Amino acid sequence: MSKVETRTVAPDEADIRLDRWFRRHFPHVTHGALEKLLRTGQVRVDGGRVKGNHRLEPGQEVRIPPLPAPGEAAPPKTISAEDKAFARSMVLYEDDTLIALNKPPGLPVQGGSKVVRHLDGLLDAFGTGDRRPRLIHRLDKDTSGVIVVAKGASNAAWLASLFKGRDLEKTYWAIALGIMVPRAGEITGYMKKTVSNQGDRELMVAARHGEEGAQYALTRYATADEAGRRASWVVLRPETGRTHQLRVHLAAAGHAIQGDGKYVCDVPPLGGVSQKLHLHARKLVIPREGKKPLVLEAPMPKHMTDTFEALGFDAGMDMRAVEAQLG
Repeated sequence: MSKVETRTVAPDEADIRLDRWFRRHFPHVTHGALEKLLRTGQVRVDGGRVKGNHRLEPGQEVRIPPLPAPGEAAPPKTISAEDKAFARSMVLYEDDTLIALNKPPGLPVQGGSKVVRHLDGLLDAFGTGDRRPRLIHRLDKDTSGVIVVAKGASNAAWLASLFKGRDLEKTYWAIALGIMVPRAGEITGYMKKTVSNQGDRELMVAARHGEEGAQYALTRYATADEAGRRASWVVLRPETGRTHQLRVHLAAAGHAIQGDGKYVCDVPPLGGVSQKLHLHARKLVIPREGKKPLVLEAPMPKHMTDTFEALGFDAGMDMRAVEAQLG
């Protein structure tokens, strides 16, 4: 490139980190070179300075300064037989439009400066080039459960539009500390992104309406069961898709999720069970024109199954009455 160029973020690139987006479009530019371009303001988003971890939104414009020409073509990426088998083991459902995966806890969805193995990299197991599935949404690293990837640009745009709207139904299961009062209801408020005092962790904090960066968030919840006054099995339905929304809302309500070390409350964590995050993307219902909705369900990871058994919760119970309370 010999002159400044502007590129528009595509619908299937929603919520991708800028550094990841840049590597996808300009793989010959090193991470260090990109960081220098960002520090000097040569790479901008919608005219503003940003950092490499900035999350992009469809329609945003990325300023690309003159870049060095690609050198010798990089060798094609390869995926090990072990990683290919691991990726295939996560498949819950597949058709000609999408693949649904059951992401295990601890697996990041996208790469970063210190992340080597992540879901996005494992998608090479399903094809390369135009045949490679595309990420549509994210789950936190320690959150397990249903995540879908799209086959092709048109399917990616269709799914991305569903995730931006409210036609797609998402249901999560969590173990919350203490007892939710009332047993069912809504948690609302504004939140915004900030950085921890250590400067290395992104956090969501409460914000006022109209405050810069403030975003409205709405979560509906219903209690499926209780273990004395120690913990609750809570079914959650986020009506908005803010970063860490469910974790922030439950902690703000005074009932943080078991194993959440980032968003805490005054109720002490449970002893004698796993200290991993107990938040699971249980079900995704995708509307389809002219067809019945596609219902995707993911079984819980072992640490949550063990905790359910320890607390006496029946994961096989009929959930229709509970989910009816979510509206």
